[in-house]
Amino acid sequence: MTAIELDPVVRAGELAIRLETLGLAATVVVACVLGALIARRTPATAGRLDGEPLQPGDLVFVVLAAIPGAVIGGRLGYGLIHLDYYSARPAALLDPGQGSLELVVGVVGAALTGGYAARLLTGSVGPWFHVAAFPTLLVIGAGKIAMAFGGTGQGLPNGGSWATSYLGAGPWGSLAPELPSHPAQLYEAAATALVAVGLLAASALGAFRRADGTAWLVGVAGWAAARTFVASIWRDAPVLGPLVAGQLLAIALFAGSLGLVVALRRPRPVRWPRGVS
Repeated sequence: MTAIELDPVVRAGELAIRLETLGLAATVVVACVLGALIARRTPATAGRLDGEPLQPGDLVFVVLAAIPGAVIGGRLGYGLIHLDYYSARPAALLDPGQGSLELVVGVVGAALTGGYAARLLTGSVGPWFHVAAFPTLLVIGAGKIAMAFGGTGQGLPNGGSWATSYLGAGPWGSLAPELPSHPAQLYEAAATALVAVGLLAASALGAFRRADGTAWLVGVAGWAAARTFVASIWRDAPVLGPLVAGQLLAIALFAGSLGLVVALRRPRPVRWPRGVS
């Protein structure tokens, strides 16, 4: 068992910032730099390897557009996970000081608003989702590690040598932080890293040469599958058989992502000009 004893809050005078917030902010910056580097090598038109590349400067607008979608989606997802509470108190869903955000629907929301901005900028969303594949997994995986520094997302109690507990005043992000438990956030971070390695290998073999956005869909589907397994040791109560609400959302994202991959890669019939046979 690993006992973690640190101050999860960085203080500078009257300013106090949680370690996980700083870690997540640094991760987003690194992900944006990575995205800009990938954009320089990505053609603006899906399927054209010799086309003009995307403009890295446009990435700023896409990221800014993705943020409100992530927040709104994350909040709606949190409401779905705690539907009993928010159905009785719908106004509480609009209170930013109450509750938190849910990641699966947050990713979907970011994809919708960021994708809309990308389409306005270049008329095509596939190349931008191609650019976002690895940065998305980086933000998710490193973000999970950052959350672990704040004691957020501890899983079920566990007495194994890999269990973690949090000592000291905190404040910690989990109830009963001193209780040795599964480090669920670290499990998900490790699983996300494996998905990223698999995606990198597939990219090296030329699986996503068309830059049509399927790299992002496959990466997100892999993460959703991993999250489904990790969520089995969450502290949430089951809502459908043995499944918790977070697993149902992850399964829906997995199925939807793979369905879009099939639709994008389905061979299209050749349309001949009129009069040609």
